[in-house]
Amino acid sequence: MFIQTEATPNPATLKFIPGRAVLDSGTMEFTDREQATRSPLAEKLFGVPGVTGVFYGSDFVTVTKDDSDWQHLKPAILGAIMEHYMSGAPLMADGSAGGDEATDAEDEFFDEADAETVDTIKDLIETRVRPAVANDGGDITFRGFKDGIVYLNMKGSCAGCPSSTATLQHGIQNLLKHFVPDVVEVRPI
Repeated sequence: MFIQTEATPNPATLKFIPGRAVLDSGTMEFTDREQATRSPLAEKLFGVPGVTGVFYGSDFVTVTKDDSDWQHLKPAILGAIMEHYMSGAPLMADGSAGGDEATDAEDEFFDEADAETVDTIKDLIETRVRPAVANDGGDITFRGFKDGIVYLNMKGSCAGCPSSTATLQHGIQNLLKHFVPDVVEVRPI
């Protein structure tokens, strides 16, 4: 088994590509050991000293570290991913292989009068933003819309990335303002 690694715009995050599907749909994020108990692979990765976050995409695993050196962490992370896939164990302890989208949607907030605007915002995020940030090992999902402000959840390599503010302010905000005149600002949540 050959696992590719790619740098991301976030120096604290590396993207690992195992050459096979990771999640059937959506994305999934683990920000601590307690959340990781849902996934045997995430548990193994959090067992590597220095790992602070794990994120699953359709065909990649993004790992975030503390101030440890990648040179020391990378072999242990590669070993954990390889061991997981070679064992044939399920990705999730409950046997599922879908993302967190249903949970994300439950936490959305917006006024029902803005439903049409929100649908347009979601469509733009889905078709224009998410594919681009997935290439960088992350994800951005809609959380809410209130008083012209779009609230987005940044996951994987996007969370805590030094360039995420620029991405939000100049890229996503400009895109949404162009297509949706009601949008005045974009903020992370």
